[in-house]
Amino acid sequence: MTDWLLDQVFDFNGHQIRHAVRGDGPPLVFVHGTPFSSCVWHRIAPHFFASHRVHYFDLLGYGRSAKPHADVSLGVQNQLLSRLLDHWNIQRPDVVAHDFGGATALRTHLLNGKDYRSLTLIDPVALTPWGSPFVQHVRRHEAAFSGLPDYIQRAIVPTYIRGAIHRDIPDAELAPYVQPWLGDPGQAAFYRQIAQMDERYTQEAESLYPMIRCPVQILWGEEDQWIPIERGRALHAMIPGAQFHAIRNAGHLVQEDAPEAIVAALLRFL
Repeated sequence: MTDWLLDQVFDFNGHQIRHAVRGDGPPLVFVHGTPFSSCVWHRIAPHFFASHRVHYFDLLGYGRSAKPHADVSLGVQNQLLSRLLDHWNIQRPDVVAHDFGGATALRTHLLNGKDYRSLTLIDPVALTPWGSPFVQHVRRHEAAFSGLPDYIQRAIVPTYIRGAIHRDIPDAELAPYVQPWLGDPGQAAFYRQIAQMDERYTQEAESLYPMIRCPVQILWGEEDQWIPIERGRALHAMIPGAQFHAIRNAGHLVQEDAPEAIVAALLRFL
């Protein structure tokens, strides 16, 4: 993953957003979720560099983008995506979005009026209620967690992220997901983004799902321990004409458990 480039910088409200554009062709935008970064696409996006102009970025407060002591909630991420689409000067891209990225893409489409050629949602945060017991606990005690000793943070973050992956992932492969949340400002940013999770941001868009203006496919890991597949089937029922595909032997982070299933689904859908 050392060649995963984020070689461009976009200024968003005074904060640096790291992003990249690769390949040539119709625009294809990848949006990651939490607590991840654009590197979740490192097994997926390169398959489309020859056929598409591929855009990917780290959300505000995530990965290599700025981690300010500021609003990094879902309430601001759709504003970021909307501004990036303008910056890239693209209309009606194909969009692929995972987890919080799903909520971000949905809000950008339904609240910011950005049109897509298609939307692929992978285990998205889309329906209330959501938030694990860990998330709920951190939201009540952010300050205590952000001040944990480094050795405890180095134990908590890998354990938490491993809960999203069905296979037994080696430490070396997990490291790029863990590293952004260690040290300063990563540790504080990790708990800040959790503390700012609020179901009202999905509630604002939820009633509008039947009005989505593009073809939609939903991919869901059958072994997702963070958001059960039943939530995916409920979302599928709310979006007229949507496709739904369950992915076997995959958890919440399908990109690590079954990247080939995502590539195959995108090749069919696009």
